Amino acid sequence: MHFFAPFHALFIRLFRQLNPERASHRAAFVLPAFATAAVLALAGCASVKPQGPSTSNAATALTAQTVHEYRGRFAVQYEDGYGHQQNAYGNFDWRETGDTVTVQLRNPLGQTMAIVTSSPSSATLELPNRQPLTADNVSTLMQNALGFALPVEGMRYWLQPSVAPTSHGRTVPDPEDPSRPKQIEQDGWTIDYLSYADKPATGVKRVNLSREQPPLNIKLVLDQ
Repeated sequence: MHFFAPFHALFIRLFRQLNPERASHRAAFVLPAFATAAVLALAGCASVKPQGPSTSNAATALTAQTVHEYRGRFAVQYEDGYGHQQNAYGNFDWRETGDTVTVQLRNPLGQTMAIVTSSPSSATLELPNRQPLTADNVSTLMQNALGFALPVEGMRYWLQPSVAPTSHGRTVPDPEDPSRPKQIEQDGWTIDYLSYADKPATGVKRVNLSREQPPLNIKLVLDQ
């Protein structure tokens, strides 16, 4: 009642000015109705929470994920199951979102050779006019389907360029810029950085990856 006391006095004054004879009777009737409406309005305001911008956990997680994209050309030299040297070359698109990597390989004419998707839980390989293949890891898929396997897990870091945190690696600094590597040796691979892009498009420009057993040589030229 203390909260509505000022409203009571105000109504009494207004009704007296409008109709002095009926002021007391009308105020007595109107005030309870006004008080009830005010209580309901205040209760409604208290029960309705203000609507502000909201962000779901999924959207927040997606925003926080790291994204890397590369585009360029590749040339692969490997041995098939009979010990014969084979070659594959063309263009590639690499997209990395968080822990998921998707690599599209295309022949020199721009036709898709394969699309590989690798995540911590599984890997998928899509070939033209064939059902997608799945396996626990991307290396098994690529080796069985293409005859060679890109070291996707290591390349995620080597293309940045840095040593992968999963194992010990040896780094040789670049004499022209000691802050970046000239060579990395890790997990049986030797990664040679032949050139870096000039500013402002900094980053790896040309890199060779080689392994002795089983023999595999990969040459990459990054255009983006």
